[in-house]
Amino acid sequence: MSQNRSASLAPVALPDEQMQVRVVWLYYMEGRTQGEIAEALSTNRLRVNKIIAEARRSGLVTITLNSRLTSCVALEQQLAAEFSLNRAIIVPTPEDAELIPVLLGQAAADYLVQLLNGGNIRGVGVGWGATLREMVRHMPSLRRPDLCVNSVMGGLTHGIEINTFDIASDLARQLTAECAYLAAPIYAGSPESRTAIINQDVFETAFRQIEANDVIVLSIGDMTERSLLMRYGLPSNINIEELVAAGACGDVLGQFVDKTGRPIEHAINRCAIAPELEALRAIPNVIFASGGLNKAQAIAAVLLSGLGNVLICDEDTARQARQLALDLRASSGS
Repeated sequence: MSQNRSASLAPVALPDEQMQVRVVWLYYMEGRTQGEIAEALSTNRLRVNKIIAEARRSGLVTITLNSRLTSCVALEQQLAAEFSLNRAIIVPTPEDAELIPVLLGQAAADYLVQLLNGGNIRGVGVGWGATLREMVRHMPSLRRPDLCVNSVMGGLTHGIEINTFDIASDLARQLTAECAYLAAPIYAGSPESRTAIINQDVFETAFRQIEANDVIVLSIGDMTERSLLMRYGLPSNINIEELVAAGACGDVLGQFVDKTGRPIEHAINRCAIAPELEALRAIPNVIFASGGLNKAQAIAAVLLSGLGNVLICDEDTARQARQLALDLRASSGS
């Protein structure tokens, strides 16, 4: 009777299976170290290590990341692959949109520190704007007297705190680095005036220094009143409607681009005291740090342009910019 009843029961787990389950439970659920597990189960750390590795391979253990960052990491991989980026850094979009520049600035500071610590960086060029202002605020103090920080575009006469001169000088101070300015307004009065300005010896030297940078960090402007350039920087004889009618969806280095990332046909682009956009392609590290849904179309344009190789953005904006860029790419057949 006893034998028949035993035969009807499901077979008991094999000792090896019991060992596997116990090791996995103690490791993943109770947080025990491999040494503690080996001692508790009267075995050795090598066997525990092999059991844990095999549990992952066999599917006995699967890992799910319950984190807001999971979707950001997946989006980073998509953006890098689809737009030939060296790196995409995506942060969760905060409920308060006013915090976006703060979060992106912190991410940009962290990434710039990685570059400075990991490579032979001798020149860092910076633009201007709220996000880059936050980048400087989050930069740790480093000692890099071999480094030159320089502004890569002319500045505004308003909004001093976010101006290119202050951002360059404050970043240089944080890094104990040299500092060089492009001491000019963002726009000359005419294309001819720009030519006369940049042909001066002091500006020729400044532009050579910009072209020699290892890193340039820039923001991206949009065509709304939220843009500091729209509010403070446009020449008095040019308005937003005129630029939008010419196809502009945003600006880089004070030069306006259309939805495909190409410079628009407008005289203002020939007045900008900054390198031409094509010059960015020769810089090893061009970082665009920009976010907010108002900038999604402009960010999409920059992704399509190929002018940069690093994007730092918030998730909601990056997701929308990605879709806009992919849709435009599909409609153009490229």
